[in-house]
Amino acid sequence: MSKDNIDNLFDRLQNEFDIEQPALNHKERFLNKLNNQSELALIKEEDKLWRRLWKPLVGVAAAVILMITFVFKSPNENGRDLASVSPKMAQTQDFFLTSINEELFKLQAEKSPEAQVIVQDAMKRLKVLEDKYENLKTDLSESGDDTRVIYAMISNFQNRIDILKSTIEKINHIKELKNQSNETNITI
Repeated sequence: MSKDNIDNLFDRLQNEFDIEQPALNHKERFLNKLNNQSELALIKEEDKLWRRLWKPLVGVAAAVILMITFVFKSPNENGRDLASVSPKMAQTQDFFLTSINEELFKLQAEKSPEAQVIVQDAMKRLKVLEDKYENLKTDLSESGDDTRVIYAMISNFQNRIDILKSTIEKINHIKELKNQSNETNITI
């Protein structure tokens, strides 16, 4: 660029230059902004590093906690259940628990006032059997897989299912009687 072109440029832009003085604390504000920006950049880098590392650290911590739980958990703490005896017994326990849960679901679906008394009675009887099962779990731990305890546990499951089925049958019988009485009232 020649000197002539620069002179012409300055002549042409002479009244358009910003010649006002900045405020007195302009330099400090500018430096503060610069410092804050660099601090934010450092914080962001630390956050990125933390974000990259926290997932594997959480996974490792969870694995350590699980291992400690399995190592230090005493079998007498809650007692052993039927599934701990053998894979066949685990299948048996799963079968019974599934059946019990299905029957409980059917029982909980009953909302009529007549059924509520019967359902509450059945739930009390189930609670007694569940408490006995907890005692049987302790007995199983102490006896070392005694077959009598295993049979008692299976019998406990069967008793629970029997209570649920008989309760549902009673409720259905009450419904039938109620429907029959409604039909006779309508025909009269």
